[in-house]
Amino acid sequence: MLLVQSERNTLLSSLSAVVGVVERRHTLPILSNLLLEKKGGKLTLLATDLELQISTRQDVETGEDFAITIAARKLFDIVRALPDTAKVKLDSKDSQVVVSAGKSRFTLQTLPAADFPRVETGAGLGAVISLPQKTLKRLLQLVQFAMASQDIRYYLNGMLLVLEGKQLRVVATDGHRLSYAETQLETEAEAREVIIPRKTVVELSKLLGDVDDPVELRIGANQVTITLPGTELVTKVVDGKFPDYQRVIPVNQPRHLKANRQNVMQALQRAAILSNEKFRGVRLVMSENTLGIVCNNNEQEEAADEIEVSYNGEPLDVGFNVTYLLDGLGALGSEEIILSLADANSSMLLTSEGEAGFKYVVMPMRI
Repeated sequence: MLLVQSERNTLLSSLSAVVGVVERRHTLPILSNLLLEKKGGKLTLLATDLELQISTRQDVETGEDFAITIAARKLFDIVRALPDTAKVKLDSKDSQVVVSAGKSRFTLQTLPAADFPRVETGAGLGAVISLPQKTLKRLLQLVQFAMASQDIRYYLNGMLLVLEGKQLRVVATDGHRLSYAETQLETEAEAREVIIPRKTVVELSKLLGDVDDPVELRIGANQVTITLPGTELVTKVVDGKFPDYQRVIPVNQPRHLKANRQNVMQALQRAAILSNEKFRGVRLVMSENTLGIVCNNNEQEEAADEIEVSYNGEPLDVGFNVTYLLDGLGALGSEEIILSLADANSSMLLTSEGEAGFKYVVMPMRI
């Protein structure tokens, strides 16, 4: 029985959207599978890890309705390996699916669709906002690098999303640095504050395009549903209390250094070659209109660089993790940056007039 007939690129696009959810190792074998379900002229592909669920829909030629599950990564790898112009057919045969294109044939095992778990969606619940995809994509780019990874403080392994009036804020921190970005919405929405898991942020970033097409977020107490044209993500939220980010962001810093972003990045990248591989420390030595950048390692080697900047404050020598600095500078797209500091023991604030809603805080380190 013919299940699906599709252009290779169309099917690959749908598979690419959902396959990232599938864990390579799972205690439940069916979670390594993808649910393929056809109703009327719509084919739905759905994958879940029980915390995050992504589904896509595409139009297909009419035929009998069906629901099966197939190994997600195997099907993705097969379709990806086929020629761009291939037409892909999926036929069912007993408890197997035959994937064919031209003279290529692949026979895959299936598991019953009735056993496939789905994340229950709280339809109609929560605050609803809509914004251009490129706006949300940019917000995520500005903060997601600061999310913790596998921290025992599980609430740091994600991104805080705050909805207040017409303002949407996103915040991420790993306890050593904090990144904040905000944007104005066209309409006011009900106040909400949720932590979105790291994996959801990563997968959503892949799906969002640099386009004006809308993305809708329905933010409930325990769940967020994100809808793009043809694709839907349903994610559970992280249960926990996010740190008070407003207390972490310093205000009224007396020292301000203005510099060309590329010049600072390139000097840091050069100096980092000789940084300590474990601690990744770099010293920023500030004096009148000059920024010195110094790195040392355990082999008594040293890298020193100097660039022209705009700085009229007291001389200052302060240490930071060079990777953290490069992450923040790399997220920005503007030419000029501003580093604001109080003293050698206080956090540094990185801002840019070109990204008005962005603030990046880095804790100092002793070197």
